[in-house]
Amino acid sequence: MISSCTLGEAMIYNLARSVRDGTLAFHGYGSPLVQLALHLAKRTHAPNLVFVAGATYGLNPNPPFLTPTSNDWVLDRGAECSLDIEELFDLAASGRMDRMFLSGLQIDAYGNANVTRLGTDGKLAVKLPGGGGGCNLSCDVANFTLWTTGHRSPPGKNGRRLLRLVERCDFVTSLGHRAPDGQTRRQLGHRGRGPDWLVTELGVFDFDADGHVRLQGVYPDIEVDEVAANTGFTLRVAPQVGVVPLPDAHAVGIIRKLDPMGVHLKELRPADHERRFSLALH
Repeated sequence: MISSCTLGEAMIYNLARSVRDGTLAFHGYGSPLVQLALHLAKRTHAPNLVFVAGATYGLNPNPPFLTPTSNDWVLDRGAECSLDIEELFDLAASGRMDRMFLSGLQIDAYGNANVTRLGTDGKLAVKLPGGGGGCNLSCDVANFTLWTTGHRSPPGKNGRRLLRLVERCDFVTSLGHRAPDGQTRRQLGHRGRGPDWLVTELGVFDFDADGHVRLQGVYPDIEVDEVAANTGFTLRVAPQVGVVPLPDAHAVGIIRKLDPMGVHLKELRPADHERRFSLALH
């Protein structure tokens, strides 16, 4: 009998909660957490979800299990059809894509994300992989969910902390609610409404009327002060911050059946692998 869930399973469940039934979603390329979240949503509260798999552009695939690499065509098994990349971008540009998922090495207070480079004042410190079209899609998709498993930022060997949630991104790869110069999405003329969820290993957030990140809930082993200490801007909190919803035993069973090899654990820090929560708290 399943009586507890892991942090990873709790994150998958909360990522899945951001998906509504009857919508069209795209899960991006490399995140097993997000892949599992879309499959979980489809198998539970969103049976009429239509989703495009990032590795293959397959529509509604039904793989028997998650593979260690996203470059495996078993992930496309059962797909109704496959899209060309041009068709994917056309869906977003025409206003027919409801949700996608984005992350970044930096995420700022207004949901801008950076996966392009680190370094300011014209000095390149680190070249990152790049957005792979995230810039365009972040402007066109109706809403998107942000996530990161690196919110907690312990000091490095030099004693410095590399915060994931920062006051200002070194480079904006995907657009949140306000550009660095303060212009809003509406002022810039973009179709999409921007991010409305942020899921991290410390808590779950929404965005307030100003488009600013706001803490809604924390995991059972986390306090609000710890979230604030690992956030590079002044933390805004909802009027009532509670414990984030946890999956029931049925949802946990679906996740474990889809990921028997624990592929999603590669996204989590080793120290977070041991975090478990009693489902009695749900």
